[in-house]
Amino acid sequence: MRLTFWGAARQVTGSMHLLELDNDFKVLIDCGHDLERERKPLTDENGLYQGIFPFEPSQINAVVLTHAHIDHSGFLPNLVREGFEGVIYCTDATYDLTNLLLHDAASLNQRKLKKIAKSKKFNPVHKEQKYAKRELFLAPHVHEALGHFRTLLFRQRKKIGDGIYITLIPTGHLLGAANALIEVEENDQTKKLCFSGDLGRYNYPLLSDPEPTPEVDYLICESTYGNRYHQSEGSPEEIVLDVIKRACVDKPGRLLIPAFSVGRTQALLFTLNKLCSEGKLPPIKIYTDSPLAKASTQVYQKHLSLLNKEAQEFHKSNQSLFDFENLIYLETSKQSKAISNYNHPYMVVSSSGMIQGGRIEYHIKQNIQNSLATVLLIGYSAEGTLGNDLLNGRKYIVADRHELAVNATIERTDIFSGHGDLNDLIKFVKWQSPEKLKKLFLVHGESSSMDDFKETLGKEGYSQVEIPEKGQSFEL
Repeated sequence: MRLTFWGAARQVTGSMHLLELDNDFKVLIDCGHDLERERKPLTDENGLYQGIFPFEPSQINAVVLTHAHIDHSGFLPNLVREGFEGVIYCTDATYDLTNLLLHDAASLNQRKLKKIAKSKKFNPVHKEQKYAKRELFLAPHVHEALGHFRTLLFRQRKKIGDGIYITLIPTGHLLGAANALIEVEENDQTKKLCFSGDLGRYNYPLLSDPEPTPEVDYLICESTYGNRYHQSEGSPEEIVLDVIKRACVDKPGRLLIPAFSVGRTQALLFTLNKLCSEGKLPPIKIYTDSPLAKASTQVYQKHLSLLNKEAQEFHKSNQSLFDFENLIYLETSKQSKAISNYNHPYMVVSSSGMIQGGRIEYHIKQNIQNSLATVLLIGYSAEGTLGNDLLNGRKYIVADRHELAVNATIERTDIFSGHGDLNDLIKFVKWQSPEKLKKLFLVHGESSSMDDFKETLGKEGYSQVEIPEKGQSFEL
């Protein structure tokens, strides 16, 4: 049995791990969009296209999808386009959210293609441009990919091939998200592997805590927070209320919150709803500016049984998790742009969370020079994104070829981060015995985070830690 790391290796995005059995059965664990790929040439030094995948998709028998986020699911339509004919396994909630996210990505790709076609710089024979267009899947490709999905219940042990079984274990992080337990029977032995996907945190709004995983031979662990802890102290309600008061009550300002439409926005809206139900929310207009976020809230409502006890009891008492007084969903782009002309204090929640595309870019452009505006970043922002630049104290941003001074107040909180921090990661690893665990692989993190996490684990008695390079294989 061989395990090859084709994504999220010494980087955060693009999760993609290939498990090949001795009987030639091949399983791909996640098939995510790689942000780093967008910044690198698609051709080698000889001008040859390197291909979307470093393997033959038609030879993959199955995919196990841990959760819906695009950095784990975003290359599935391309996998099917390139010849994959197998089955994609995930939970029912993951299917519903992946459906929304992939169609949203396809819409963005359609706009990119139109922009490319209109660009004076577009050269149809330019190899890089030609291959970049080839990788932009559209709605029909999403529809075809969704036809390969088969959903499983949490904790349901499923045989997916000769001598191979999978079990999806709840891990928090996002509705439907799972750690993937894989059992392989070959050569009169049973070997167990666990792929963490993305680990959730404890006491997170809406979601249940991660469940323990059984002991395995090989553990593949994400390391996003491998060298840091969550810093925000207090409850989500206390933190959000404090920012709203300072941004919109103490002064007639605007509060802009970039938030991922799936997961982060729901946690924030639930927190605001709780404040409203307790009579603590100031009477300001709160705009949710993301059609995808509105659709995602309906998926959360559909899967109430997967939410934590607090959320289920709140729903019983209030009949809704996300709708409350003064909350307004903006449907059209015209409505989105119109609120910039409003004079009253307001709050807007819009995607994307890293300020990399989406309607939030317009709101930032219109308000970044306004000293009465506040931008509250509530999640991780990767290097190279505007969100990361603002967190690092950037003084100017470029919009429509103009430099705009950053006069708005920039704040951050990690209270809504869906990732477990160092304490949570260590707890996850400690479900495994250091004496019995044969190998521990660290993925899905920045290099410094992985290196520090490896050192920490060594002090905890885990000496068998590997940080694989992209494309590196291991015989198990």
